[in-house]
Amino acid sequence: MLFDTTFLMDLAREIRREQPGGATRFLERHPDDPVCVSLFTLGEFAEGFGAGERPAMEEFLRPMRVLPCGTETAWHYGQISRALRQAGTPIGDNDVWIAATAVDQKMALVTRNIERFSRVPDLMVVNY
Repeated sequence: MLFDTTFLMDLAREIRREQPGGATRFLERHPDDPVCVSLFTLGEFAEGFGAGERPAMEEFLRPMRVLPCGTETAWHYGQISRALRQAGTPIGDNDVWIAATAVDQKMALVTRNIERFSRVPDLMVVNY
């Protein structure tokens, strides 16, 4: 499964506050599933950390596999962006890249932004 930025933010908040919530419970229900994030999710998540906090961010992300962006992901990006624009239902560029990564890797995207990501053709969206 591919985790969206909302999932990472919620999980980090739950750990910091020592109050399990939806993200923690989702991981407990899926203990054997691979934990992946896109390069673009990593970038969005990094925005929430100051320069001196990089080691803490990297430690948090250590169990997760960061998926690279290649030619196939770029192709999916173009197709998704075009389809959404033609339908009059565009989403943000980073969200298109995240969705394209999930489509390319044939992974479900775990997010609480169901309404936004449900617009993306061929994307399996999972709420947590």
